[in-house]
Amino acid sequence: MAGANHTSATPSADQIAQAAAKAGGKGLPPVEKWNPPFCGDLDMRIARDGTWYYLGSPIGRKRLVKLFSSILKMEDGKYFLVTPVEKVGITVEDAPFVAIDFTVTDAPQTLTFETHVGDLTTANADNPIRVTYDPETGEPSPYVHVRRGLEALIDRKSFYRLVDLGEVEGDWFGIRSAGTFFPIAPATDVLCD
Repeated sequence: MAGANHTSATPSADQIAQAAAKAGGKGLPPVEKWNPPFCGDLDMRIARDGTWYYLGSPIGRKRLVKLFSSILKMEDGKYFLVTPVEKVGITVEDAPFVAIDFTVTDAPQTLTFETHVGDLTTANADNPIRVTYDPETGEPSPYVHVRRGLEALIDRKSFYRLVDLGEVEGDWFGIRSAGTFFPIAPATDVLCD
């Protein structure tokens, strides 16, 4: 008898999309409340640049990518597409979203990011900005929390704009949004003579 990870039991991307469309309504589906059985891994990958691939080919339909992104869930560091009746594993190279732009409002300064699939997230205590650095090259990778433990990699042009808005607080250079300070780098690494 077939086990839980048997390939034939894994639904296709079309079946997942149909189940997600049926479960959807207004707003985001409540994937955090769904706990269906694991049906195996799907040959689906989100590249570092935010491109979604299925069976090695890019998914060109933006509506389909947006639908899949709405049923994305992370558990124990792994990513899944979840419907009320099934859960399939997918591969995410870095972060599942890419923040492609942001707006700034004043009093207090508040940053609202837009992702490549149209999600909006305001950087604040619940949706922090964090920056990691490649240990070999020192290149920064900035992220902002979007929802339910899912983050967006902030694209290069937006990161440069963030740095232009940065300030020093104590020993850190960082950015402030909605009353919260997010450190980017030690002030001594940023300030030069």
